[in-house]
Amino acid sequence: MRIALGLEYDGTAFSGWQSQSHGNTVQDVLEKALGRIAEAPIRVACAGRTDAGVHALAQVVHFDVAVDRRDSAWVRGVNSHLPPQVAVRWAQPVAADFHARFSALSRSYRYVLLNRPVRPAVQNGRVGWCHQPLDFSAMAAAARLLLGEHDFTAFRAAECQAKSPVRHCYRADVTPEGDVVTFDFRANAFLHHMVRNIVGALVYVGKGKHPPQWIGELLAGLDRSLAAPTFDPAGLYFAGVEYAPEWGLPAPPGIIIRP
Repeated sequence: MRIALGLEYDGTAFSGWQSQSHGNTVQDVLEKALGRIAEAPIRVACAGRTDAGVHALAQVVHFDVAVDRRDSAWVRGVNSHLPPQVAVRWAQPVAADFHARFSALSRSYRYVLLNRPVRPAVQNGRVGWCHQPLDFSAMAAAARLLLGEHDFTAFRAAECQAKSPVRHCYRADVTPEGDVVTFDFRANAFLHHMVRNIVGALVYVGKGKHPPQWIGELLAGLDRSLAAPTFDPAGLYFAGVEYAPEWGLPAPPGIIIRP
């Protein structure tokens, strides 16, 4: 039997999603908790891996299991064995050919940036921070240049293992509200560090270091060394996954993140 789960987590204390020998990853603690309910080892596959310090509001995973359990066991039962920073939101059986990663049509990320002179305290680890005033109109104009299909080599981490750097970006919005700026991105898939590298470049535009068209020049130049440094992981949230309706999975929750 194949089961799909919806998951949220605060990534601050974890070394990312992917399992590692020390065991301090989201995948590690989830598989351990699932194993307690299944009374057997469990391996999961996720819709999109997240790095150390990155959070998730609507991660989707699937796993195969031989025992029959109620859906509530995969939610409340698993949650009773998870650390407080990780929670299963929903669980349901899916067809054997469903795959959390390969069945996804698109993924969404949100980056939350605190833009004020003083660093965050209560929201430390959950928002990025820029103390300099930013030109939001310039940033929004720059973000629009990311829409469509492009080679995103300029925003790709050196250790990225994707076979192709070409991605289709469906959404790239910059929305200021008070001293908080949210960046919303949706694409068919993302490269390693792609969102954090894009946010870093957009912040450079907002600071006035480059005009909005610089983003287009970076895309055309295909040179990561010419772009801005990778931005802080703290403000990044894996916000949701889009699947075809026939899979019958719950829609991603509304995004509410406010310092």
